[in-house]
Amino acid sequence: MDNVKAKANYWRSDVFDEETRSEVKKMLDANDSSNLINSFYKDLEFGTGGLRGIMGAGTNRMNIYTVGAATQGLCNYLNKEFADLEEIKVAIAHDCRNNSRKFSEASAQIFSANGIKVFLFEDLRPTPELSFAIRELGCQSGIILTASHNPKEYNGYKAYWDDGSQIVAPHDQLIVEEVKKVTIDKIKWDGNDKDITILGEEFDRKFIEKVTSVVINPDIVKKQSDLKIVFTPIHGTGVKIVPAALDAAGFKNIIHVPEQDVVSGDFPTVVSPNPEEPAAMEMAMERARQTDADIVMANDPDGDRIGVCTKNDKGEWFIVNGNQTALLFLYYIITQYKAMGKMKGNEYVVKTIVTTELIVEIARRNNIEYFDCYTGFKFIAEVIRDNEPAKKYIGGGEESFGFLPADFVRDKDAVSSCVLMAEIAAWAKDQGKSLYDLLKSIYLEYGFSKEKMKYIVREGQQGAVEISEMMKKFRSNPPENLGGSNLETVKDYSTLIAKNVRTGDEEKINQKVTSDVLQFFTKDGSKISVRPSGTEPKIKFYIEVKDELKSVDEYDEVNARTEEKVNSIMDDLVK
Repeated sequence: MDNVKAKANYWRSDVFDEETRSEVKKMLDANDSSNLINSFYKDLEFGTGGLRGIMGAGTNRMNIYTVGAATQGLCNYLNKEFADLEEIKVAIAHDCRNNSRKFSEASAQIFSANGIKVFLFEDLRPTPELSFAIRELGCQSGIILTASHNPKEYNGYKAYWDDGSQIVAPHDQLIVEEVKKVTIDKIKWDGNDKDITILGEEFDRKFIEKVTSVVINPDIVKKQSDLKIVFTPIHGTGVKIVPAALDAAGFKNIIHVPEQDVVSGDFPTVVSPNPEEPAAMEMAMERARQTDADIVMANDPDGDRIGVCTKNDKGEWFIVNGNQTALLFLYYIITQYKAMGKMKGNEYVVKTIVTTELIVEIARRNNIEYFDCYTGFKFIAEVIRDNEPAKKYIGGGEESFGFLPADFVRDKDAVSSCVLMAEIAAWAKDQGKSLYDLLKSIYLEYGFSKEKMKYIVREGQQGAVEISEMMKKFRSNPPENLGGSNLETVKDYSTLIAKNVRTGDEEKINQKVTSDVLQFFTKDGSKISVRPSGTEPKIKFYIEVKDELKSVDEYDEVNARTEEKVNSIMDDLVK
């Protein structure tokens, strides 16, 4: 508490604005000290993915000072790393969240005060457009102010490198070290407006033109141009750009959800603006029921995640999970490439280690190379960078509703993904099928797989300790049996060792860096991945179980059986 109070009292000094000083005083005077502790017990870490946290005053909060320190540290690194360049350039975007514009404008001033040229979007724009801008404008870096799909109390700051991807080693750790050196009094706040260029509709048109290039079979789009598409941006950045991109690609029947077209950092129609959550998708699904739509698509607030809904054979709308979405994308891309003679023999796909292994089976059977990488699209982007120009990237995804159809963007791209998913729905409809029918066809051909992500939330300082202890326990005492099947292999990415628990044999895991992830593989082919979230106070469990689908008529039975097994595995993990 002495340390907390010392930090808080410093934040009452004249270095800070009146609003901040007043907020800190209220925390110090309050009978309940929990808010004070959580705001000051540590510094909000500028990690390898940037910043993310609850907004408010304090060292452990998202505010103008923590954002300013992050930007100043990034400036210091850029000026060292690119000292030989005549001009260093960055691009800045932001989402719909409260304070996002304020934070982005302050960052623009700091960059320009450090002699760096800035391209600042005039208003909210999606993450993939920021990534595209960095590449298109020849920038050395870029940032976007967003907390993705987190609740309204949060904001965040993601930093990018010159290839348009989030920053990876070695630059990530080196930038972290620069940020740690920055004190509030060392931030250069007063920039030069002549070094700040505003990006608007003209740049949007360039981006949309590129997005439409993801269409593989234009004839299908023409035949099904009246496909009924319900789209919701869930109050965020996709509100204009996605309907415009769909229209440019040839889809003319876009059905809006007017209440969720309202741009707002308060997300008035949802508790959490996350397309993975059924509650966030309910208004769009209701709109689909009213209009007899063919497909529902949604974005999270920064427009990098895509949510997809379709009807089952009973006419009930449901959310296609992230693994299924990735399967649909890659199955369609590979099928169309082969049918149209586009395969040259150097194509590859990428998935993250927690994403379904069914993608591996599809790639193997079609003689296409695949790569596994850590969770986070910066690692998919790293695979692309390592393999260009010799090999051709044709798609990559992760289970958390992220997909990248083309490499002109180097992060999750829900704008391009919406265009390509609409094409997939059009292709299915042209055959008298729905996306649900298409999924069953994939399972029939390649085997059935059921995946679920479950998590446990542990807030604050004590929560972080509890999550750390859970990971230690899983490492020291892994479960012997999961869902009725014996444990065979443990992969520990913190040591990069895979150990067969029956024989004791060990193998090296092929990854460049370590990560706090554990994976358990059972005798019957189940895969369970455990990791603390890098952006939320959660420990996540990714569970995948295998089964066989002999006939589409057995789908409900197999689905129910594997659902039961997933729940049994989760019970074994947390008992």
